[in-house]
This record gives sequence, structure tokens and C-alpha cells, in this order.
Amino acid sequence: MATTSLKQLCEMPDLLSGGHAACPGCAGPVAIRQILLAAQQDDTYVVASISTGCMEVSTTVYPNSAWRIPLFHSAFENSAATISGAETAYRSLKKQGKIDKKIAFIAFGGDGGTYDIGLQSLSGALERGHNFTYVCYDNEAYMNTGIQRSGSTPKGAFTTTAPAGKVEPGKRQRKKNLTAIVAAHDIPYVAQASPHRARDLMNKVQKAVATEGACFINVLSPCPRGWRYAPDQTFQIAKLAADTCVWPLYEIEDGKLTINYKPREKKPMLDWLKSQGRFRHLFTPQNEHLVEEIQQDVDREWQRLLTLEAMGKETAQ
Repeated sequence: MATTSLKQLCEMPDLLSGGHAACPGCAGPVAIRQILLAAQQDDTYVVASISTGCMEVSTTVYPNSAWRIPLFHSAFENSAATISGAETAYRSLKKQGKIDKKIAFIAFGGDGGTYDIGLQSLSGALERGHNFTYVCYDNEAYMNTGIQRSGSTPKGAFTTTAPAGKVEPGKRQRKKNLTAIVAAHDIPYVAQASPHRARDLMNKVQKAVATEGACFINVLSPCPRGWRYAPDQTFQIAKLAADTCVWPLYEIEDGKLTINYKPREKKPMLDWLKSQGRFRHLFTPQNEHLVEEIQQDVDREWQRLLTLEAMGKETAQ
């Protein structure tokens, strides 16, 4: 795995240009820049596919593109299938001696195109074992089409298709645990990351690119427009997600789970919920019980991860 100093990273070419149309405060372009910086090392070329979604529509406004690499625009549901085809063609050309470049294949998709519409495509590519890395930028709803709920939308959140009012308290279902679903495919590398901890995210990208086989990284992508917070608060929101353990930072290497960040003092979910307007309806007498349920859900998942990490360490000993 390559290691690069921050000074070296600053001197490397930026493979996602400015001037795109993403919203102010969007975490998506920040995460993509970090990912592409990490992936291009050791004379590695980067080829990517991206499904229809926030990052595709905002960075490829015809006739321009913010991407300085070969990029395939896929339909909502098949970014993983598209990159599978590109990776297979590359292996064939390499075997025939027609290409000798080292290429890292990366597929990008939002939570709508990954948790939901693209899950079958992703699962198939993982099962087949293509040599690529799939990155989900998770902003927890179908944001660019009007803030509709997705399988990633958390319990209690307001969306246009799971509104909060006198009858419904926002989305009733828990957020789908996609990272655990992907880990069940028994692939060599799975991780969760956040752009507010850039070094951690880039280290995980470098591990994934250097690993033979299918890899997956789920990256939190706070959305000021859909989450209802001021655009200059994006990194504070991302940090709060890690500090409350609503978005744990961890990796699974060959079945062994390691938690990469453990807050010294785990903050209450109340802090997370109060930081965003999409949860403001929860602070009414009729919805107070949901706050307690959400805290219990987060505590249960955090304890599950701690237990799995401890089991791995005991096995290693």
C-alpha cells in the first residue's frame, strides 16, 4: 500500500476540477477529490463509472465535465456492472499484450443508486470478484430529484416521500445496514469512512486499490439541502456523526474488523438530531419516544461492532 505525505498530496494533480455545479457545502466533491488523490499513486491510472445521482448531474453538465479521468456515466442502477465490463476488457487486453498500464477501477454511486436501485448490480459484481473498488457517497436520500426517502434514510428523518406531520413522524424504518450486507459477500476489504477524517479515508482507498478483488467503501456525505443545516457546518456535522457513533469509522480486512475511531466521550444522539432541521419534528411530546428508540438502535450497532472487533483480536492472539 502506498503512503504519501500531505505535502506530496498537495503537489499531486487534482483529478476533479472546481467549477462544477454541486451545492455549497456538499461533502460529495470533497470526498471524491480525496479518493482520486489516493487512488492515482504508484503510476496508477484511474478509470471510473458513476451512476446517475447528485455527483453525476452536478459534475458533468453538458458539454463540460469536472472529471480529469476516463469516466463512464451509467444509469441509476448499474455503475457496478459498467465498471465490471471495463475491468474485464482491461484484463483481456492485458493478457493479449495490448495494454501495460496499471489501472485502478472505481465505481461511484449515491445511496439511492447503491442501497436501493443498484444493489443487485453491486451484489453481482462483488460475487463475481471483479478487481475494482465501489464507493458509495451516502447522503441518506434521493437528494437531486427532490429529497425522497431511500433505504439509507434514517429513522425519524423528514423527506418529501416520508413527511412529518400529524399522522406520520417522518420515516418509520431504520436505515439499511449496507456495509454489513456487503461484508456478508465475504470480499477482501470493506470500510466505512468520512471526508472529515481525510487521512483515514485516503488510507482506506489505498488499501482497497492495492487489494486484489472486489472492495467497498461507504462514505458519509452530509447534505446541507436535504439535512437542513448551514452549508459551512458540513465537516462539523460529519464529525458529530462519528462522535455519536451514528456513523462508525471501521474496516474489515479479510474478515477481521477494526474500528478506526473511538470517541473519548460518545456524544448522545440528541446532539446529532438537534444539529439538523430534518429531525426537528422529533422534539414534540408525541415523538419523544422515537428519540429514545434511535439512541437504542445506535447503541446496539456500536456494541455489535465492539464485540466483533474484540472477537477478531482474540482470534488473532
